[in-house]
Order: sequence, then C-alpha cells, then structure tokens
Amino acid sequence: MAGNTAKCPLLLLTCFLTVCFANSATPLPKKTYIVHMAKSDMPVSYVDHLEWYSSTIKSVMNEETEEANHYDDTAERIIYSYDNAFHGFAAKLSEDEAERLESTHGVLAVFPETIYQLHTTRSPEFLGLESEASSSIWSAAVSDHDVIVGVLDTGIWPESPSFDDSGMRPVPVHWKGACETGRGFTKANCNKKIIGARFFYQGYEAALGAINEKAEFKSPRDQDGHGTHTAATAVGSPVKGASLLGYAQGTARGMAPGARVAAYKVCWAGGCFSSDIFSAVDRAVADGVNVLSISLGGGVASYYRDSLSIAAFGAMQMGVFVSCSAGNGGPDPISLTNVSPWITTVGASTLDRDFPSIVKLGNGRILTGVSLYKGQHNLSTGKQYPLVYLHGNSSNPDPKSLCLQGMLDPQLVAGKIVICDRGISPRVQKGQVVKDAGGLGMILSNTDANGEELVADCHLIPAVAVGETNGNAVKHYVQTTSHPTATLSFAGTKLGIQPSPVIASFSSRGPNFLTLEVLKPDMVAPGVNILAAWSRAASPSSLSTDTRRVGFNILSGTSMSCPHVSGVAALLKASHPGWSPAAIKSALMTTAYVRDNTNGPLKDAATGGPSNHFDHGAGHIDPLKAFNPGLVYDLGTHDYIDFLCTQNLTPKQLKAFTKTTNHSCQHSYRTSGDLNYPAISAVFPGQPTTPVLTLHRTVTNVGPPISLYHVTVTPFKDADVTVEPRILHFTRRDQKLSYKITFTTKSRQSTPIFGDLIWSDGIHNVRSPIVITWLPLI
Repeated sequence: MAGNTAKCPLLLLTCFLTVCFANSATPLPKKTYIVHMAKSDMPVSYVDHLEWYSSTIKSVMNEETEEANHYDDTAERIIYSYDNAFHGFAAKLSEDEAERLESTHGVLAVFPETIYQLHTTRSPEFLGLESEASSSIWSAAVSDHDVIVGVLDTGIWPESPSFDDSGMRPVPVHWKGACETGRGFTKANCNKKIIGARFFYQGYEAALGAINEKAEFKSPRDQDGHGTHTAATAVGSPVKGASLLGYAQGTARGMAPGARVAAYKVCWAGGCFSSDIFSAVDRAVADGVNVLSISLGGGVASYYRDSLSIAAFGAMQMGVFVSCSAGNGGPDPISLTNVSPWITTVGASTLDRDFPSIVKLGNGRILTGVSLYKGQHNLSTGKQYPLVYLHGNSSNPDPKSLCLQGMLDPQLVAGKIVICDRGISPRVQKGQVVKDAGGLGMILSNTDANGEELVADCHLIPAVAVGETNGNAVKHYVQTTSHPTATLSFAGTKLGIQPSPVIASFSSRGPNFLTLEVLKPDMVAPGVNILAAWSRAASPSSLSTDTRRVGFNILSGTSMSCPHVSGVAALLKASHPGWSPAAIKSALMTTAYVRDNTNGPLKDAATGGPSNHFDHGAGHIDPLKAFNPGLVYDLGTHDYIDFLCTQNLTPKQLKAFTKTTNHSCQHSYRTSGDLNYPAISAVFPGQPTTPVLTLHRTVTNVGPPISLYHVTVTPFKDADVTVEPRILHFTRRDQKLSYKITFTTKSRQSTPIFGDLIWSDGIHNVRSPIVITWLPLI
C-alpha cells in the first residue's frame, strides 16, 4: 500500500501533463452539422456561396489551435453544399464551433446530423389499376413516360426485369440527372427506365469512417434489396410469372409502369444520414424529378429543425410531390414520422391476399397462421413432433420465450417445434436461433402488442406465424399437456381474403402532436406482404446465414405503402400536368375509401375493431376515383408560410422556409386549422369560454365547368356542425369557391370524435375526414 501511495503524485502529474498537452494540441472531436444559410445575405465581396461558406466556417474556428493556423483550405470541412431545395452546407464542426456558428451573420439554423432508418403483385389489381376501365383512363396519359420518380433508398439492382426499358421512348430532354459509376455499377446499367443513379456517402463516412468497399457496393448498386423493392413497387415494368419461391405468383408491376425512375442511394449498412439525404433531395430537384418517394424516417422535430421537412418544403416549391412513409411505430398512438403538411404521409394496410399455414396440435385442434417457408425440410403432416415453449414465471418478456440469440438450450429444443414470442429481435432471426439450437420448426406467436396482425416471412426452417389468440391457445395447450406435440403445413397463396383492407398493426398512428390541426397520416395504401423486385446480393430473409437468392421478395412495412402512393401520384401527374403537389394529395385523400370488401368500416389489425382517422387518415387510396376527384383543396408556398406563421416561429426560424429576410407574417389564418387541408381537424382550446370554433376552406373545381355541389356532414352527438354556404355553384373549370365550418360544443369530451364532410354533385363525392378534439381545461 505504501508503495502505491508514493506513486500517486507522479501519476497525478503525468495525468495533468497528458490532459494539458492533449487539450492544447489535439483538435476537439468533430461531428457533421447541417447549416442553413440565408442565401440573400451573402456579402457582395464573395465570388460564390462556397467561398462565403468556407469563410463562415473559418470565422468560428479556434485561432489558437494548430488547425486554424495551418488549415489553408477550410472548404475541406464542407462535405456538401446545398443549392436547390435548400440553401446551406454540411460540415465537420466541433460542438463549440457549431454553437458559435448559430450567431454568425447569414446563418439561419445549425442542427446536428440525424440518422434515419428504413421503414421496412397483387396490389395493382387490388387498387383497380388493371381493369378495362383503368386501361382506358391511363392509356390516354402517354406522357407518363416522361414522369420521373426519384427514389431515396438503398440503391437499385439494375438487372432486374422490373427495370426493363423495352418499348420506352427516349429519355426526356428536360432530364438533367446522371448515371454515376462505382463498384459493380457502370453507365451501361442505366437505360430508358433507370434514367439516373447517384450515391451519397460523405455524411455517412464523416460519422462512421470509410465504407468497406469489399463488403458493400460504394455505388448506386443495391446490396440490401429495400431500394430495389420500393423502386419496383412505384414504377416497375410488368414481369410475368414473378413470385417468391412460388408464393404470390403472377405478373408483378409497379403502380406507374410507364414512368421513369432515378435512384438516389442514401442508406448504407449503418443507416441513412441526414446530410446525405439533404444532398440527394437537393440534387433530385435539380435533376428534374416530378415525384420523390422516401421510405425512411427519424424522430419528429419542430418544422424548422427537421432536415427532411425543410428539404421536402424546397422540393414542393419546385412542384415536386413528396411521399414519405408514416413509420412502423404502431399501434402506439402519436408514433408518426414525416408529419409536415407539405409531405404526403402514408400508413400501411393489407391486401386481399394471404399465405395461409396450418398448425395441427396433438389434441386434433387446428390453428391457422401465415408463412412464406419453402424449403427442403418440410415436416410430415402425418406425424406429430414434440412442442416446447420456454418461458419464465414472471409476466416480463423472457429472453428464452423471445428466442433471442444464445438463449435457447439445445438440450431442451433439439428435435422439437419451438414456440417463440414476437418482439425485440427480427422475426426470421428467431427461426435461425431455433435452427442453430437444433429445433425442427417454429410457431411465431403474436403478443398483445401485435394483436391478430399476421406478417408472412421467408423463414429458414418450417415456421408459422399466428395471431395473439391462436398463440395463447397453443401456449395453453403446451402448459396443460404432459407431452405436447404439433405439426406444421403450408397452403401456398390464397386470394379474396375478407375483410380487406385492414390497417396494419405496425402502421404508425396519430394524432400529429406537432400540430393537432393537421390530421396525419394522410392516407393508407398496401404495405403488408408486398411482392416486388429484389437485389441478387441479398437473401430473401436478409440474414447473412441465408444463402438463397431470389429475383422477387415479399416485404411488409410503411416502406412498401409509400411507393404505392408515389407511383399513383406519377400517374396523376401524367394525367394532370398542371396539378400542384397539394392538388394531387387532395385528389388522393378526398376519394379515399373507409369501407372494406365486406362493406364494413375499415378494421384495425391491432384491436380487431374499427379503425379511426388517427389510424387510416382520409382512408385507403382509390386511384381510379383520384383521377377525377371533382374538387381539390389546393395549396401553394404562401399558404404553407401562412400556416408556419401560426406555429410560433421566430423570424429567423421562419427564414428556413421563406429563404428571405424581408418576409413578414400577414396572419392570414386565425388558427393553424385554417390551412386549406383536405382533412378538417377542429381543436378546442383548454378554456370553457370557447364553445364555438370556425374554420375556413376553399375548393377548386377540376370537374365539369357547370357543377352544383351540396354538402352533408356526419351528425355529432357532442357538437353541432354547420356549413355556410351549403351549396357551391361552379360556372367554370378551375373556379375557386370558399366555405366555412362552424363547430359548437354541446358537451366537452375527453377523447376526440370522428366524422366526415362530403360535397357531392351526384357523381363526385368529395369527402373530408373530420376530427374534433377538446384540449384539457386549464
């Protein structure tokens, strides 16, 4: 002990010197920050904006550091410069430098890099896009060949037949994009279908280091499969005989098979970084895309601090329709991402197609589930196999019952079918864990978090996914039987499932807590068990241990529903070139349906009961009706600015959108509920002295010049709703008429109430969902 004590002063001195010299010689750690600049504030002394940006960075660098004295080219700090949808740059800065930069002239905002995550051929028929009526409508839109959908994702697998360009006309002359090259991708990989391919990685590498080019394609080529799947869902060319190992066999085609695609690879093995996404949106707008499909998301931030929101605003200003996935955070409420009103936020629903599988218990009971298993190790239907469920005595999740990596004892599971609870780890990975422990098969049981929703997976061992009710039944059988047994069988593909569509349990839900007056999600579209093209570099299960390779895969997620809407938006843009992004969204929302194929209300897979506007938004998209909506609720840049003026933004924060220093709020809207949105959300403040609320809307006639519309409103028990005027008489096309809706409280409610407002001329039924919310009294 005495010897150790004697060493302490020397040790302390050594530590002190180390810290001191480290602080004086070592630059502070740097992260990537996105810097939003007021373009018009650039002093005339600078040649260009890049020179101004470099000077701005140098002004906040610590002059006492070696770096500041010898860092001749501060432009090396800048990894991206943004010039189209957004003005500013992304740069490597220390936290101290970023803080000083916020108070520098011309800087509107500084926010750190954000990591976004992916929201991971029956659908054309299900949406009515292959009927004779559909063909006659869309065939007139020859110009859909000149509509370009930009897909921000993991890249593209160009050899897929879904991107065959046979019969397509030359690339549009207005296209300014490029086909960038890299490992496994040459200019020859682009064609008249894939007319652009770029990749963005500087933000990723600034955060995580250089990409391992042996393990990952540093090029537009898709190693993951997700980007190929979403691109093909939106615009894939028809491919006959497509299937996943025989499942869902038929013709696979995208929503707008005549449209072009431009792939912008922004996602890598470690995620999707906001500086790369920003650069991709900025580049896509300059390239000339008409639609942006973005199946990824992060957390929700204030509008002026949400990089994707700001980028999408800039794209909207240039006439680009932006479709984003709502997120896979359901069925929890307030789980949405991408909630800005200028973004079309898409939730997920089921098709009328399923992949039924059977669990036959030793007591003779038969339980149904789903699976995409297609392997050589099928279980005999004439034989029963031992069945085991490993669970603890507590009600908390058990690593063994969840079949987490390394948690299964081979002595307990070898040669048996194992029941695994859904959650924590990927569904297909649980099957791999069972296989590694010597198990013969798996029953994947939903818990109360997933309810009766069934998502089919391409398992590595015989496996059946069952809903919560059937899962509880099989567990009860195991726990009350001395020698439980079961067998599994697989029944292929079944069509005509009822009810459908059903809102997916995983689909993120409202309300939109950022602005309650803007109802989100906007709509739902097919997002469960979707067949589309796949990367030959990835297995169908996405597990590294899976050596299978397929040309098509079946996936679920709002990532899959988003490109359905993107593709339909491309069709609408081709048919109505003059429509704004808001008009296209309005057409999709006001023609959406809220009744399933049994004529009952849309159901929620999480509860089994009816879904509401916070689950399905305006409803399920109906492309044929959206082609001819009758009326649209249009919006432009100034309308969104007026909306932002209701969000308590400072003048500096508002400049993130106005891009000018001389804009002042005119306060055209009394509340944010006056935004001319196709959905109507009335929010009563928390004061009992405000029993009446009036909102305003304006509709544009895009139907017959002479039209007469009458209004009907759902009767509400707890509020009176009146509309003035009750009749809208149009005398010409593109005429705008306004109306107001007055809500009068009869009794305050602790939960929101839901209904609809419909304008009808006898042919068109222009429906707006209504939500009435009372904030808690204060």
